Amino acid sequence: MAAPCPEDPSLERHFKGHRDAITSVDFSLNTKQLASGSMDSCLMVWHMKPQSRAYRFAGHKDAVTCVNFSPSGHLLASGSRDKTVRIWIPNVKGESTVFRAHTATVRSVHFCSDGQSLVTASDDKTVKVWSTHRQKFLFSLSQHINWVRCARFSPDGRLIVSASDDKTVKLWDKTSRECVHSYCEHGGFVTYVDFHPSGTCIAAASMDNTVKVWDVRTHRLLQHYQLHSAAVNALSFHPSGNYLLTASSDSTLKILDLMEGRLLYTLHGHQGPATTVAFSRTGEYFASGGSDEQVMVWKSNFDVVDYREVIKVHRPPAPLATSGNLNVQTRCEDCWPEVDFPVPPGGGRSQESVQSQLQEPISMPQTLTSTLEHIVGQLDVLTQAAQHRDQACLVHSGLSQCLVQARRAQALAQPSIRR
Repeated sequence: MAAPCPEDPSLERHFKGHRDAITSVDFSLNTKQLASGSMDSCLMVWHMKPQSRAYRFAGHKDAVTCVNFSPSGHLLASGSRDKTVRIWIPNVKGESTVFRAHTATVRSVHFCSDGQSLVTASDDKTVKVWSTHRQKFLFSLSQHINWVRCARFSPDGRLIVSASDDKTVKLWDKTSRECVHSYCEHGGFVTYVDFHPSGTCIAAASMDNTVKVWDVRTHRLLQHYQLHSAAVNALSFHPSGNYLLTASSDSTLKILDLMEGRLLYTLHGHQGPATTVAFSRTGEYFASGGSDEQVMVWKSNFDVVDYREVIKVHRPPAPLATSGNLNVQTRCEDCWPEVDFPVPPGGGRSQESVQSQLQEPISMPQTLTSTLEHIVGQLDVLTQAAQHRDQACLVHSGLSQCLVQARRAQALAQPSIRR
């Protein structure tokens, strides 16, 4: 097979150390660490620096179902089939604090953007909110009638979204603790849900093999994707908000272009179901895990714009509106060519990476690098300006209108470039 072109995602690292299926992955803020949970009851914290040894954390008495770094990266949360939540300090000591309140398997953990709160979801049919620093259970949200598989805070922390085996997605107001809306369009268990970085939309994955995107202001279905041939187990938004990554039991990962409403890439690497995916905080990398006990790190490549500065000035979304975009559904059926990434050799080395087959990048003088970065920054501003001018032409999807509005806010928040 010919090597992929520079714009294609590439397999960068390959970690093997777990002894059972991978259930969850998450990057730290600075992308120096990657955490993974497994059915083997352990957490692993992998170091992105080559030749560094991984940390193995043992404390849970049963399968680790979920992991999530705090916004600062100084804490790591995990949930388990042993009904507990643990907060770890991700260093060589691996010290942890245990939170107990759930009465069944904990399926999901997620820190609020301010790091002060943690939301968890469980097979006991509840969503629970905790104070991180006071190490105290605060309250439960209890309207689901079956297992709750996922719960996430909105970027501004005002809302919570949850996904359940009752085939619904529920939107909650954190302050009033009331259910704002229930989304009932899925025909199977809803396995995962998350907020778009702008906070205006949510995406959900389901065992009915589909991914759906809704506007949280109008509660209207914006996009519907039926691309996988088996259950969709997880998804992750790119920090730019333009792309969505999915993992499926059909063993593939898929990258969707939300602005165009179409599939960009289908990635093959895992042997058996792909169970989890997560973009890094800058979007430069994404990680995946599967039932093959392997954790893979991929370089995105398809979006070369440096979004780190955009993320730094990203503003919380505007208050919920009572009216919004048109209800336009996009069903993606025309697919770009698949990119087939076989599993690289060397899997027996449990804590070492296997390098991508791509050539090492050519080093450039610092002055040239700075100049190119400046040019890229200017081009990004011009591109955003063009998108604002042409947004009236983006009629193919209601989500496109949401994303253009979000990017306008980001552009206004960026400092102007002096010529």
